Parts: sequence; structure tokens; C-alpha cells
Amino acid sequence: MHSTFLTAMTTHADSRAQRIAERAAAVAFITVLTATSAQISVPLPFTPVPLTFQAMVVLVGAAALGARLGMISQLLYLALGIAGLPVFAASASLPPGALRLLGPTGGYLMAYPLAAFVAGWLAERGFDRRYLTAVLAMVCGLAIVFAGGVLWLGFVAQASRGFSAALAAGFYPFVVEDLVKLLIAAGVMPGLWRLTGISGRSPSRTSAQR
Repeated sequence: MHSTFLTAMTTHADSRAQRIAERAAAVAFITVLTATSAQISVPLPFTPVPLTFQAMVVLVGAAALGARLGMISQLLYLALGIAGLPVFAASASLPPGALRLLGPTGGYLMAYPLAAFVAGWLAERGFDRRYLTAVLAMVCGLAIVFAGGVLWLGFVAQASRGFSAALAAGFYPFVVEDLVKLLIAAGVMPGLWRLTGISGRSPSRTSAQR
């Protein structure tokens, strides 16, 4: 096991309360960043799924937070959207609030917590320290997002159109662009580790239990 970037940054906090507060603030920051990135969306005329930067924020954020906190950040994001706050991508055609999860993009959104958990789990095993392994970790997370989105489109939201139509609407138009964004985003965490010079060693058992 390796320290996540957040763990390494907060290990030397003056008190347990301060460490908890710092980690809670980091989770909230990733949640807000996910909501903010959703507002940078480009609707496409041939599919109900818009172009956004959310998936990259989800995966990089999870790499920084780790599996559990990364997943919590995305569960919090979904909870805010279900509560009716304008955190989902602005759209004239997609339903607002909780109904967004039942719409054509619901599968992508509901896949975010699992994708974050997997990307964070791999980061806890050191995948975020080097560029190539960071790419691999983010590819695993992105695959979960696409799987959730396309399966939802194919079997729930647009079941009458079939799975091939779901791929045409929810995978083919986005995969190349998302892979390009992934190749750029994968450099964030290795760059932060090198820039800060923080030790990548695992925290001691005593520190981990505090």
C-alpha cells in the first residue's frame, strides 16, 4: 500500500481534528470541481449525451483522495444533484434533479462513484506515481464510466433502440476525445508528486489508525 496524495499532505497535521477537517475539505473540493466541470458541456445534435470534462475530474480527484474518499466525493455530488441543486450539466432536453439519473445520461453519473473507487484503489497501490501506470488506472476508471453509460442507454433509457444504437450514441462519439483528455490528465498526479517532493512511503500502522 502507498499513501495517497491527500494522505501524504495531511499526515503531519497538528491534530486528528485538523487532519479530518483537511480531508473533508478536500472531498468537498473535488465534489465542487465535479459540479463545476459539468457546466462546461457541449451538446451534440446526434446524441443526448453532452461533451463534458467530468470524467477526468472524477478520476484525477479519486487518484488524489483514494478509493473511499474518492467514492464519497462522487456520492456527495450525486446527492446534491438529487436534492435539486444545479450541479448536473445544464441541458434543455435532459431532466433536472433526481430525474436526471433516470434519463439517458444517468448511467454515466451513477458509474462515477465506482469509477472513483477503482481509480483511487489503484492510486493507493502506487499507480498515480508514474505516467504510464496513471494512464492505466484512469483507463480502468473511464471504462467503468463508459460501461455504466452505454449499458444504461442500451437497456434502460433507450432500450427499444438496441445496444448498437447505445454504442453509437454514448461511446463512439466520445471515446477518442476522452482518451486524448485522459492522456493529458494522467500527467497531473505524477507531476504533483514530483513537484511537491512528498515521500511516497506508506504511513505507519499507528498513523493510519488515527
